[in-house]
Amino acid sequence: PPQMWTNSINQANKMALLAWEKETGIDLVQINGQRRYGAPPPGWVGGPPPAGTEVFIGKLPQDVYENVLIPLFQSVGKLYEFRLMMTFSGLNRGFAYAKYSNRRGAKEAIAAFNNFEVREGCAIVVCKSTEKCELSMDGLAASVSRQELEAVLQRLTEGVLSITLYISPSQKQAKLAVLKYSSHQAAAMAKKTLMEGNVRLGGLDVRVDWLNPDLKQKLELCEEKPSSSRGQGGKCLGVPKQVPLSLVLRNALDRLNTLCQRQYLGTPLFLTKCVQANPNGWLRFWCRVVIPGCPMPFSGFTWVRQDGPCRSGHEEAKVAVALQVLQMLGES
Repeated sequence: PPQMWTNSINQANKMALLAWEKETGIDLVQINGQRRYGAPPPGWVGGPPPAGTEVFIGKLPQDVYENVLIPLFQSVGKLYEFRLMMTFSGLNRGFAYAKYSNRRGAKEAIAAFNNFEVREGCAIVVCKSTEKCELSMDGLAASVSRQELEAVLQRLTEGVLSITLYISPSQKQAKLAVLKYSSHQAAAMAKKTLMEGNVRLGGLDVRVDWLNPDLKQKLELCEEKPSSSRGQGGKCLGVPKQVPLSLVLRNALDRLNTLCQRQYLGTPLFLTKCVQANPNGWLRFWCRVVIPGCPMPFSGFTWVRQDGPCRSGHEEAKVAVALQVLQMLGES
């Protein structure tokens, strides 16, 4: 059976992890493909650490676990949180995030462990993590006002700093809101609350996600600058300019290539295959991104729209999957 097969993988290290948890009393919680320690850790007093205290850890051997990693990263500073990305088989996905109690701990971790060999021949990458504080909320009814949205968000979430409304670039007769929060944790909690709550405003289903950098660029290039909830008036909505695909493609793929070079992961290889074509022009692609320094490839499906009659959709699929990989790596 599948469960017996997954339990048999890397069994010795899994048993060592369980023994370490029992010995130390450390509690690890696995949610949605990641296993987490802390946030807050035992004995923590006060609020979460400020921005700039989290590091990204890459090129991890897939069979290494928290019983090795947490003591290692705690040796240079007090950990507030440690997150290890996991596969369904119980192996890790090759990367993790460590958040320290202060910025000095994060700097010490980068200095001490970037290119550090966790075992012979296995040097890891440690660098500053990008902490996201902005969400996109797409599919709002065209009749929804900023005041109505603000009232809903203040009731359901905490720490919202500003709300900016745009005409939705992907849905007809709908609006998109950009929500800025006071911290990554506040934004993450708001995202979780809004997604789990199935928020409906004006009878429409609303999609909530991290604001990806290419959408942000499109919105910032709109012909009319939208007004923010902190400004005066605010009835004018921004209409995004038609940004050429080449600009979006270059931005997304260049960012992923730059990230992989900075973290010494090698050049990403894209594999795309169209598996479904709808009469309305939407194409469903299976995509895989192979990054030499990541033990597991990134695979999944995405929908794209053909950008003109002479295009096959493969370039658009690369853009979409590049953005997804950037988000998985904490860079969007």
